[in-house]
Amino acid sequence: MFYPFAVTATSQTKYRNFTFPALIAFGDSVLDTGNNNYIETIVKANFKPYGRDFIGGQATGRFSNGRIPSDFLAEILGIKETLPPYLDPNLKVEDLLTGVCFASAGSGYDHLTVEIASVLSVEDQLNMFKGYIGKLKAAVGEARTALILAKSIFIISMGSNDIAGTYFMTSFRREYNIQEYTSMLVNISSNFLQVCFELYKFGARKIGVVSLSPIGCVPLQRTIGGGKERDCVESINQAATVYNSKLSSSIMALNKKLSEARLVYLENYSEFNKLIQHHKQFGLVACGSGFEVEDSACCGPGPVCNSLSFKICEDATKYVFWDSVHPTERTYNILVSDIVKKNIHKFV
Repeated sequence: MFYPFAVTATSQTKYRNFTFPALIAFGDSVLDTGNNNYIETIVKANFKPYGRDFIGGQATGRFSNGRIPSDFLAEILGIKETLPPYLDPNLKVEDLLTGVCFASAGSGYDHLTVEIASVLSVEDQLNMFKGYIGKLKAAVGEARTALILAKSIFIISMGSNDIAGTYFMTSFRREYNIQEYTSMLVNISSNFLQVCFELYKFGARKIGVVSLSPIGCVPLQRTIGGGKERDCVESINQAATVYNSKLSSSIMALNKKLSEARLVYLENYSEFNKLIQHHKQFGLVACGSGFEVEDSACCGPGPVCNSLSFKICEDATKYVFWDSVHPTERTYNILVSDIVKKNIHKFV
């Protein structure tokens, strides 16, 4: 079976019939465009070879060889080419008007996840968002600020560090089984619902929540628990699907409570899993160029990617994964293009 690779965001048709003044992102390393550069944490990607294929070849704090989902979303929606981190001291008013990123690599809904990594929690990100609103009001007034918040897309991606890290790689939450732990992450007392209610309270109306991907298939998990064949770790993938099911149900319930909102569940698991399992068939229709490697990283092996890494591939487009956890720019482009195509109309 052949699964065509979506053309690059720079060449595809933008969704110009949909007008979104800004994109605002919350979450973890999937969306963090560099906030961790400005906090005391070891969870950083502001050194080579990260950013090797980014604009200007700069290591900006993005956990990939190039752009990440927050950037591709901003460009595909016709807003701007990249999404800046909110903590960048050089932000201009124009940056604020078109959206910023509050995400922090290593973060999660579980407060233990945040403590382990010493990164920005959900509460931290929401507090920064409140400061952002104040800056908008000072720049363009309350009326225009309210319009920007109501018409913009808010994107949330979080949870993988809780499950793949805190639950499966530490003993801190083993008093729970996976059903109990996933419920803890998404039930009424969870930080997920807090994020949605807080965003709604401050004027957000179009909120997209990204599902977990097949996190048991990342190179790190394959190395630790995949055996000699380095297979995907099914127990972790099953936990992700359990979480996704509860997340989807929670979003459906929220849509009934928040009548003016458009909360959209952005399913990412199946397409990513399809890409991994059929990586050689994912290619441009014109040239038939698929991925060559799906089970190991371009920069690796090992959990850390830096200039001293044992292996750094020459061509990241041949790899599904850039480092032991994070996809390459090309992989992200495919997944984001698919998500937007399937869900853009749901925000209207």
